[in-house]
Amino acid sequence: MIAHLSGTLIQKQPNSVVIDVGGVGYELTVPLSTFYELPETGSVVALRAYTYVREDALQLFGFKSEGEKRLFLLLTSVSGIGPRLAITLLSGLSAEDIVQSIRQNNLARLVSVPGVGKKTAERLVVKLKDKVTSATVSEAVAATSRASGDAKPSDLRDDVVSALVNLGYQRPQAERAVSDALKEEASATFEVALKRALRALSR
Repeated sequence: MIAHLSGTLIQKQPNSVVIDVGGVGYELTVPLSTFYELPETGSVVALRAYTYVREDALQLFGFKSEGEKRLFLLLTSVSGIGPRLAITLLSGLSAEDIVQSIRQNNLARLVSVPGVGKKTAERLVVKLKDKVTSATVSEAVAATSRASGDAKPSDLRDDVVSALVNLGYQRPQAERAVSDALKEEASATFEVALKRALRALSR
């Protein structure tokens, strides 16, 4: 089972990266919290990994911190929460928002994430309310967010909308959120615009 990968980052996009390790490219699904922390392509990167094996597939999931991985494992311990939905949760809400929503029984916020229905949200609260702590948050929240390159406004808008659609949001909904995010700061980086759009969608 692969638990850690260190190598050259040869491709990155929201929710997916490829790392070259000794001439072999490993594709990992990652949450946006990890994506925000990644260096530029061509840089050396190290990620914690979780290997998901089933009869018809073998998938790798990557995390920048051990706390992120731990929260991911907590989420997947709940019936109905598979690895991909756990990644969507970690992308749609910050680690702090997830933990607070579970501890405060805030079903509306959890249901705002695509793929999370009311029954799933209720199971998250029941199963994890006594397991998630402030320590879980401090370990899982990324320390900083990196700035990305200077993209043209039209390209930036399209890229952020595309990222939201890939996360499961409807295109009209994503477009409205991105428009609102760019109204705050038209020159925002991809990461900043995406965070603002996700914050608006989770309200």
